[in-house]
Amino acid sequence: MIENLEPNVAGAPPDDTPAAVHMDPIPEADATVQAEPEVKRKRGRPPKNAATENESGTQIRETETAQPNYVMSGDQRVLAIDGKRTVETEADKAKNDLLDLMESLRSKRILTGMIQGVEGNPDAEPRAVVYRGEFKILIPASLCIERPADFRGMKPNDVLKYQITKRLGAEIEYIVKGIDPDSGVVVASRMDAMAVRRKQYYFGKDRDGNNLIYEGCIAEARIICVIRTGAFIELFGQECFVPIQELGYQRMLDAMRHFAPGQRILVKVIRLDRTDPDHIKIELSPKQVNTNPYEKVMQKHAVGNHYVGTVSVIHLGGIWVSLDSGLDCLCNFPIQGRPLPGARVTVKLMHINEETGKLFGEIVYSSNVL
Repeated sequence: MIENLEPNVAGAPPDDTPAAVHMDPIPEADATVQAEPEVKRKRGRPPKNAATENESGTQIRETETAQPNYVMSGDQRVLAIDGKRTVETEADKAKNDLLDLMESLRSKRILTGMIQGVEGNPDAEPRAVVYRGEFKILIPASLCIERPADFRGMKPNDVLKYQITKRLGAEIEYIVKGIDPDSGVVVASRMDAMAVRRKQYYFGKDRDGNNLIYEGCIAEARIICVIRTGAFIELFGQECFVPIQELGYQRMLDAMRHFAPGQRILVKVIRLDRTDPDHIKIELSPKQVNTNPYEKVMQKHAVGNHYVGTVSVIHLGGIWVSLDSGLDCLCNFPIQGRPLPGARVTVKLMHINEETGKLFGEIVYSSNVL
């Protein structure tokens, strides 16, 4: 039996029946569920990880869509493929070139360029011309090449201009001496850069205390100038002349037909004297970098057989023919006429001297004769 929790009203008779429990009325629930209040979002970019639909109706999450990579190029905003722009505008290149030149002027940084012109007249010192973007770099002859000891009765400026002309296309290093940003003209010195390189490589040491350049080492060098009888090669600031017989194992009549300024070549240091830091003496040989191919190739030739080659040298002792196999063969003058240099000929091998590594033969056919 549940007790009546409400007090009796005054004057009401007592009731023995149990009284109902008094409770506050409960409002009836709505037939529909009330929607939660909307959260106001900022207009513009959708919320992170929000799902969007493309044209085909497929849902794509925001994290899977491409993010634009904008970088500034002066006053312009450029949309880059990657996070960093790799393509330079003309203004960017000009700015970077000026920064490189200013850095070379202030900190003696060595820059690299190619001799692309020569200027001057008989009354003025000739100058080598190097272009770096929009800037014109002038290197006076006295700061570009070593003056010869004897001009052989010729005007010094004519000789120096000829020497620079023979170096057109050569790759050189230089240090800036002065800049005129308004006109875009720069004055530089190749000799200063060569002096820095000599100090670094001919008197520098590695981690074990050994010389960087020594007799017998093989290094990469630059071909600066080529004449008929050989080539001038620069090895880390030191320039030397290499005769034609040290340029390769095959006999050559004209080195200019095989080499050109601007090429890089492997050389072997066969002699080095650095007792006088101001006058380093060095001898280089591109030929001795490789092994003599005659020992292997000669085994593939036999006396009495015919081989094809090209006439390379003609002198009083006979005609030198460079066979396609890589060997040189000395031939007598043919009865049918003397072939011209560069003519294709067929040679019959007559004798092989294994001690000297020389081949002797006869020309039986020539494509061009006098």
